[in-house]
Amino acid sequence: MNKKLPQGRDTNIPPKSILKIKDRIFKVVLIVLLISLTISVQAQEKITGLVRDSSGPLAGVGVQIKGTKVSTLTDGNGKFMIALSGTSKAVLVFSFIGYQTQELPAVGNQVLEVTMLESTSDLNEVVVVGYGTQRKQDLTGAVSVVKASDVKKRQATTVAESLQGLATGIRVRSGGQPGSEAQIQIRGLKNFSGTNPLYVIDGLVTTANRDFNPADIESIQILKDASAAAIYGTRAANGVIIITTKKGAEGPTKIDVSAKTTFQTIPRYSLAETSEFATLNNMAYDNANVKKQNLDLSVNTDWQDETYRTGMVQDYSLSFSGGGKDNSYFISGGYFTNKGAVISTGFDRVNFRVNTKTTKGIFTIGENLAISNAKADEMSGNPIVSVVRLLPTIPVYNPANPGGYGYGDEARARTFGTNPVAIADLEDRTNENLRIRGNLFSELQILPSLKYKINVGYETSRDHYSYLRKPGNWTLNQAFDPAIINENRGESSTVLIENTLSFDKDFGKHKLNVLAGQSYQRDKYAQIWGTKRNILANPSGGYYDVLDQGNEPQTGGFKNRTDLISYFGRFEYNYADKYLLNGVVRTDGVSRFGKDHKFGVFPSISGAWRISKEDFFKASWIDDLKLRANYGTLGSSNIGPYDYIAFINTFPTIVLGPGQTVLPGATQVKLANPDLRWEEVTQQNYGLDAAFLKNKLTISAEYFISKTKDVLLQYPLLLSTGNDGGNPYVNGATLGNKGFEFTVSYQENKNAFKYGATANLTTLRNKVLDLGYGKNRTFVGNTVTEVGQPIGMWYVLQTDGLFQTAQEVAGYKNAAGKVIQPTAQPGDIRFKDNNGDGEINNSDKLVVGSPWADYEIGLNLNASYKNFSFNMDWFGSFGSTVFNGPRSVTDAFSDNSNYRAGIQPWTPQNTNTDVPRAYYGSTINSRGDTDRWLENGSFARLKYIGISYNVPEKMMKKIGFRNAQISVSGQNLITITKYTGLDPEFSNNSIFEKGFDFGAFPNLRMVSVGLQFGF
Repeated sequence: MNKKLPQGRDTNIPPKSILKIKDRIFKVVLIVLLISLTISVQAQEKITGLVRDSSGPLAGVGVQIKGTKVSTLTDGNGKFMIALSGTSKAVLVFSFIGYQTQELPAVGNQVLEVTMLESTSDLNEVVVVGYGTQRKQDLTGAVSVVKASDVKKRQATTVAESLQGLATGIRVRSGGQPGSEAQIQIRGLKNFSGTNPLYVIDGLVTTANRDFNPADIESIQILKDASAAAIYGTRAANGVIIITTKKGAEGPTKIDVSAKTTFQTIPRYSLAETSEFATLNNMAYDNANVKKQNLDLSVNTDWQDETYRTGMVQDYSLSFSGGGKDNSYFISGGYFTNKGAVISTGFDRVNFRVNTKTTKGIFTIGENLAISNAKADEMSGNPIVSVVRLLPTIPVYNPANPGGYGYGDEARARTFGTNPVAIADLEDRTNENLRIRGNLFSELQILPSLKYKINVGYETSRDHYSYLRKPGNWTLNQAFDPAIINENRGESSTVLIENTLSFDKDFGKHKLNVLAGQSYQRDKYAQIWGTKRNILANPSGGYYDVLDQGNEPQTGGFKNRTDLISYFGRFEYNYADKYLLNGVVRTDGVSRFGKDHKFGVFPSISGAWRISKEDFFKASWIDDLKLRANYGTLGSSNIGPYDYIAFINTFPTIVLGPGQTVLPGATQVKLANPDLRWEEVTQQNYGLDAAFLKNKLTISAEYFISKTKDVLLQYPLLLSTGNDGGNPYVNGATLGNKGFEFTVSYQENKNAFKYGATANLTTLRNKVLDLGYGKNRTFVGNTVTEVGQPIGMWYVLQTDGLFQTAQEVAGYKNAAGKVIQPTAQPGDIRFKDNNGDGEINNSDKLVVGSPWADYEIGLNLNASYKNFSFNMDWFGSFGSTVFNGPRSVTDAFSDNSNYRAGIQPWTPQNTNTDVPRAYYGSTINSRGDTDRWLENGSFARLKYIGISYNVPEKMMKKIGFRNAQISVSGQNLITITKYTGLDPEFSNNSIFEKGFDFGAFPNLRMVSVGLQFGF
C-alpha cells in the first residue's frame, strides 16, 4: 500500500542518521586530504641555487637528485631550481663535461652556491664516433680528441691549420696565403693521390675548407685507424675528422660575441743591394770571359718592400643560443676578412648557421644548416721567387715598356724574373664560392633500448672563377697579349640519405650496443667556361669584364656524377668495464669502377682489456690501465668518376668525296682499364692507456702498421700506343706505413694556481713494398722512389768541397789514373766519382737523404691564476732533409738573379769559403741535381703563445654582462732551425718531391688582440 507523503517534502533527503554518517565520512576525507596536501607540499619543497666556476656562472650543468630520474640544467646565468622528491634527506649530483662531479646534501627550501672544479681526467668525456658516441675510457680504436678551445684560440682560415701539434699521428702543413687550404695527412701516405681525410660535420659528409667557420666548433675527434674509421668505409682510408658544431642548452637566451684583429708579417730573404750585386755580377761575367752588363747603378729597388706589406685579419662572430626542456637552438653569424701580406691578395668570408632540436615524447627532430660565401683575391705568379729573380738595378716602373712596368732588358738587366707589382696590377684572379649545407635528422625511440634515426643531408655550392688580363708585360721578351677575360662557373651538389637502427641496453655487468645502417650518397659537379680576347676598356679606367665583349670566343664544360651506396653494422660489448669488444663491417658500392668491381667489403675488429678493474690488480697509484688492439681493412677509390671508361675525342674532322665534304670524326685518345678495383688498406694498432695520481697524469701510447695494396696510379705508356690523352690508371703499387705515437698529459686544478702540460710524439716511416708491373724504381726530379725505401728519396750527385789549386784538379783521378774533372778550375766544385769510371754523370748519383721527418713533437702548456690564463704551444719536426730551391737561385751565379747579402764566392784571395767561384752562363758550379742545395729541415717553432684576462664577475654584473675576456696572442713568433730558407714548414702538392721548397708561401708571423663577451 502506497503512503502519500506530505506536500512539498523532498523525497531524496535521507534520514538524520544517514546525514550524521556522511558528515563523519566528509571530516575523515578532509583530514586525509589535509595530511596528503601537507606531505605533498613537503615533497614539492624546492631547492634553488647558483653554479659557477672560477670565471663565472656555468650554463648547462646537470643537476640530478641521486638515485632518481629527477633532473634539470642550469640556465644561462648558472641558476637552477629542482623539487625534492620526498621528506628524506636528498643528495644532489652536479655534473658537467670537463669538471669534477660533485655531490651535496640538500635540505628543503635551501639556496645552494656550487663552485665546479675543472676535472683532471677526461676519461668520462663523451667522444663522438661514427654514427654514435662512446665514453673516452671505452674506446678500443685510435681516436684523438682535440679541444675546440685549442683550435679556436689560433688565428686560422681552416680547421686543419689549427690542428698542428695538438694530436699525434697527423702531419699538417699550412698554405700561408689568404684563403689557402692546409695539407693534412693522418698516419702517412697511403696512396699516390695525396687525398685529404674525410670530414664529417654534424653527420654530414663534407669538407671543412676555407668556407667553414671554426668558431662554430663544439668538439673534434680524429679517427686514425681502421677499427675507428671503418664505419665510414671507403671514404675513410685517409682517416676521418669528425666535427660537432655548437648546440643550445636549456635556459634563457645567451648572446656571445667575439672579435679578433690580427697583424701579419711575412719572413724575408737577406738580399744584396745594388752596390754588392754589381760587384758579384761583374765578377761572374769576368770569370766567364763574357761582356758585362751595363747595369743601371742609379737604381736600388728593394723588391721585397715593393711586394710585401703588413697583412691584417679581422674575425668577428656573434651567436644566440638557448632552449627549453624539450628544445634547443643555436644561431650564429661570422665575418672574416684577410688583407694579405702580399700585394693584391685577400680573402673574405661570411657565415651563417642555425642548429635546432626538438623532442616530443619518443620523437625527436632537428636540423643543422650552414650558409657561407667565400671570396679570394688570388695571388698571380710566385712573388716569393720573383723577389729573388729580379735585380735591384731594375726600376719598378718603366714607361718605355708595354704597361709601364720595369722588368729589365737585354743590355742592362737580362733576367726573366717577373715584376710582382706589374702582374698584381695586370692580372686579376678571383675565386668565389657560395655554399649551402645542412642536414635534417629525426629519431624515434621505439623502445627505451631501441632507436631509429634517419639523416638526410644536402650540400650545394656555386663556384665562380674570373680572370682578367689587362694589356701590358711583366717579364722580359714576353709576347704581347690584348685584354683577355675568362670565366669559369661550376655547380656541385651532394645528397646523403642514411638510416640507422641502434640497440643499447645494459644486462647487469653486460653492456651491449648494436648498430645497423644504410647510406646512399650522390655527388654531382658541372662546369662551364668561356674566354674572350680584345676586351674593351670602359670610360672609368677599367674593362668591360663580361663575356659578351671581345672576340675569338672559346667555350667548354663537363659534367660528373658519382654514386655510393653502403650497408654497415657495428657491435660494442662491454663487460664490467673490464673487457671491451668492438666489431664493424661495411659494404660499399661505387660507380667509379666497372660492373664487376663496384662493391667491396671492409671489416674490422678491436678489443680492450682494462687491467685496473681486475681483482688481482693492487697498484693503488694507478687509477686506470687499459690495453687495446685492433685489426681492420678500408678501401679507397681515388680516381675520377669515369677513369675506367675509354675517352673519345670528337674534335677530328675528315674531308671525303668528290665534293670534298668535311665530316666529323671521333677517336679514342686515352686508354682505359675496365678492371680497376678498390685500393685496400689493412691496418693494425696496439695501444696502452694509463692514468696516475688520481687521474692527474695520463699516458697513451700507440704502435701501428698499415699496408695499402692495389694502389691506384697512372702508368706511363708510350704515345706510339695511341695513348695521347693521359696515362691510364692501374692497380699497381703496394705501400706500407708504421709508426709510434705517445702522449702524456698532466693537469693540476686543485689550487688557485692551475697548470697543465701535454706532450706528444709521433714517429712514422713509409716504405714502398711494390711498384707493380716489374718496376723497381721511378724517378721524379731529384728524387727516386724504389722498392724497400720511402717515397721520394733524394737522389743527387755528391759534392766533396772545392778545388783550391790546379794541382788538386790534376791529381783528382780514379783507380785507373784518369783525371775525373779535367776542365775544372780552382774554386770549382769537386764531385764524387761514386762508380769509379773517371767521369761525373748520372751514374754517380746516390740516395743521400730522406724528405720525411724521423719524428714530430707537440708541446702544449697552460696555466691560470685567478682571472689570468696563459697558453703556449710548440711544434717540432726533426730528421728531414729538404731542398732549398730559392738558394739554388741566389747562390748559382749562372744567370741573372739577385744574390744573398754577404755571400763570399771563392777567389784566389778568398779561399776559406764553401761557395764556389762565380761563373756566368754555365752550370759548372750551379747544377741543380747536387747535394749542395740539400739542408737539414729540422725545426722547432712556437706555434702559439697567448695571455688572457677574465673581467671580474662583479664588474660584469654592473654592466649587465655574463662574462668578458681580453686576450693578446702571437703565432709563429720563434723558429729554431738550421734551414736557411724562409720557412722549414713549407708545403707543396708533389707526392714524390715533398721535401722540395720551390719558393712556397711561408707561414706568417702573427700578433692578435681579441675580445669576447656574453650576456
